[in-house]
Amino acid sequence: MRTHIVWDWNGTLFHDMEAVLGASNAAFATIGVGPMSMQEYRERYEIPIPRFYERLLGRMPSEEEWRGLDVAFHERYRQLSPACDLTEGVRELLDGWESAGNSQSLLSMYEHEKLVPLVDAFGLTGRFLRVDGRSGPAGGKKAESLVRHLAGLGERVDPARTVLIGDAADDALAALAAGAHAVLYTGGSHTREKLEPIGVPVVDSLAEAVELAGRLTG
Repeated sequence: MRTHIVWDWNGTLFHDMEAVLGASNAAFATIGVGPMSMQEYRERYEIPIPRFYERLLGRMPSEEEWRGLDVAFHERYRQLSPACDLTEGVRELLDGWESAGNSQSLLSMYEHEKLVPLVDAFGLTGRFLRVDGRSGPAGGKKAESLVRHLAGLGERVDPARTVLIGDAADDALAALAAGAHAVLYTGGSHTREKLEPIGVPVVDSLAEAVELAGRLTG
């Protein structure tokens, strides 16, 4: 069976870190936390997000604060994200992987209704066997989403010959829980120093990630 890649979207295929940082700083302002630089954000950010905010504040935000954080983040992200583009070389990597006889799909924790038209606007929908975004409330576990995603792909994909490529710790944890492999990319939300302790391969480019995906399942 051919090797299958499950791609993450935000911070991986879609280089939206400037929008994420701007939206995060807008959210921080609602709880009295000052703005961060990109380096500070990548060094401090963690998933699950409630733990990230708990460590910033020294306590868990109240229900009212959570609503304010959510509204401020998404409002600012909607303003900034249209200026973002695909990560350099993505189109060539997707085409090359498909041309080599392999398959790929897309799984994101970004809202499904917003993800699908965005992927389509970039002309990428046809590259994937399946495109799945988040269908429930924010804060869900990617591991559960990955299990559903792989189940939806059915017999076309073997988890043991599947590699999830993403930019965050939960990508790797989700893959391992589903019996798949993972490669983590340092160009997104986490620094290399935060990714390496997880124990899966960490790379600095998506080209390296694709090359390694082929070797991991060979």
